[in-house]
Amino acid sequence: MKMSFSHLISQCSLLWLLLFLLAIVNAVPKSEEYKTYIIHMDHTHKPTSFLTHKSWHRSILKSLLSSPADDDKELLLYSYSHVMHGFSARLTPSQLAEIEESPAHLATFPGSTGKLMTTYSPKFLGLQQNFGIWPAASYGEDVIVGIIDSGIWPERESFNDEGMSPVPQRWKGECENGTAFSPSYCNRKLIGARSFSKGIRAKGHDISKGEEFDSARDFVGHGSHTASTAVGNYVPGVSHFGYARGTAVGVAPRAHLAVYKVGWLKGQVEAPDVLAGMEKAILDGVDIMSLSLNFHGQLPYFADVIARGSLSAVEKGIFVVCSAGNNYEFATVGNAAPWIATVGAGTLDRSFHATMTLGNGVPIEGTSYFPESVFITDIPLYHAKGNLSKAICNDKALDIKDVSGKVVLCDYSTNITTSQQIMEVQRAGAFAAIFLTDASFSLFAEEYSIPSLILPTASGTLVKEYVTRVRNPKVKDMRFVLTRYGTKPAPQVANYSSKGPSPVSPGVLKPDILAPGDDVVAAVAPTRPYIQVGKYNLSSDYQLMSGTSMATPHVAGVGALLKSIHPEWSPAAIRSAIMTTAYAEDNTGTVFKSQLLDLESASPLEFGAGHINPNKAMDPGLIYDMGLQDYIEFLCGLGYTKKEMSVILGQTQWSCSNKSIHDLNYPSFMAVLPTETRYPVTMKFSRVVTNVGNNKAVYRAYLENIPTGLR
Repeated sequence: MKMSFSHLISQCSLLWLLLFLLAIVNAVPKSEEYKTYIIHMDHTHKPTSFLTHKSWHRSILKSLLSSPADDDKELLLYSYSHVMHGFSARLTPSQLAEIEESPAHLATFPGSTGKLMTTYSPKFLGLQQNFGIWPAASYGEDVIVGIIDSGIWPERESFNDEGMSPVPQRWKGECENGTAFSPSYCNRKLIGARSFSKGIRAKGHDISKGEEFDSARDFVGHGSHTASTAVGNYVPGVSHFGYARGTAVGVAPRAHLAVYKVGWLKGQVEAPDVLAGMEKAILDGVDIMSLSLNFHGQLPYFADVIARGSLSAVEKGIFVVCSAGNNYEFATVGNAAPWIATVGAGTLDRSFHATMTLGNGVPIEGTSYFPESVFITDIPLYHAKGNLSKAICNDKALDIKDVSGKVVLCDYSTNITTSQQIMEVQRAGAFAAIFLTDASFSLFAEEYSIPSLILPTASGTLVKEYVTRVRNPKVKDMRFVLTRYGTKPAPQVANYSSKGPSPVSPGVLKPDILAPGDDVVAAVAPTRPYIQVGKYNLSSDYQLMSGTSMATPHVAGVGALLKSIHPEWSPAAIRSAIMTTAYAEDNTGTVFKSQLLDLESASPLEFGAGHINPNKAMDPGLIYDMGLQDYIEFLCGLGYTKKEMSVILGQTQWSCSNKSIHDLNYPSFMAVLPTETRYPVTMKFSRVVTNVGNNKAVYRAYLENIPTGLR
């Protein structure tokens, strides 16, 4: 365009040229509005005559036929050559269309204004400002939640103290000074911050060097995420690459927060540090203790660091919540001691997707977590015909000359994962990808390194038919960063969530409860890049994370709300209220589905008592209460030696009445029978319930959803 324009100048008089430019300016429709766009350009197309990318970008804007001759200063906002290659500009649709015709153009991102975003899970849990447990509990006011994790990034707005009550007088904790952290970062929300590193140092690690902070400051982002999920204050103006706009808020936004950093070096924890953190939390005076961490192996309780420390906490009246683990399979559940509230992970009814229109006009929708608002237009669609290795995007199978700059369609195969496919597609220089798969879980959110969408093979049939029948197939358009609510079925049991029974004590049903753990948005440390797109690392103050680690702080937050309403309740009472009011049917009216079992019905070994229901938990009617002596009786029934009992109890004397472990006053019932058992057989369980509802009430027991083979 520039060459032809120069040619025009050499052939025409100046007067003719001015009239020509005036006609162009007047031809711009007055109805066209300027909007802000971010334009990604292929920097290899930059002519060598331009010394800088900025001068090239200015030239592009100057050359627009639909642009005033000297208006480039107004159009150009920023020129980028580090965070990305391209520029941002104010453009009309006509001007944008001209730029998109350039062979150097890669993609257009709408420059949308930053809007509010939600963790969404509080809404999914039914928490409302003027109804239910939130106002009844004053949003957790005056309750202190201790998070034992990887620390905190105190500058995050989730930890502001607007609207917070004064620090409780009973609080004995403090904010320690350290690397990039001073007591001045604490406020009425963040009332305590400590770090524990002697254990990690003893292993020969020097945390004062390299990628760490020798303080309570969070480096990996995990602790900040769990803390903001549990007790994050209201935050306006938060965004996460355009996903799920709303208001960021934790489950107990008026509860106080104390953090105990025990996670170092990208998540490594050592037992001495964890125990030291738990001890300080007890001494400081926390009401709730949340641990989103596990140690390898399923050890007897006397050898289990968290089991030992948490029993001491429970004895002091602290409600302890722990993650079940992310080990996928059955009989892998961790943190399964009966005095711990053990949490599995469920999904939300929210999905992230992308849309695509084929060259023949057929619209297609698929799953996508690609984090940028790319709008792709008129790009060739590639699919290898007659070459199986290329068709499934096998490792090093694609030719760069065939796929560079195109949208690549990858067939489903049991011989290669979607994670491997996207790496191959990216290696070959494709601009975008479509993956066909029937696997219920294909890619982690942070693996979407190029614009991609995932389609079930049934939907993919339309795409394959089009690409194989048309001579020059293309994608007319692709749009990303779209969010849908009300997805069915939900909740589901997340595939990674560790499942029961616990080999340590199979007679206690674990996990206890299911809570939102999949795609939870919360605050993180800026040191943690969210995703690498192309050559660039993208970061956000609030990011998606998944795991039972994310489910755990939801239950800790609900525990804080219940503690605020019922300060006299024991830890067992709080857990009982949560368990007996849980639900086990999804939004289709059927029993929860299991992602691990390809959406077959899940069992209590996966979801425990069911999914947490905070509003019902504040009025459970009857509870199954317990104290230290109940747990001593249970431990006696496990056959531990006197030395082993002393280790876990921290005392040398105790009494046992030789009760059956089946008679632990637990809110669930679990029958463990030898394989050689001859049926029918009768099992007897003994429970004592305590009325915490109306003084005068009649309760009648009835059984529902009884599994086949039981009566």
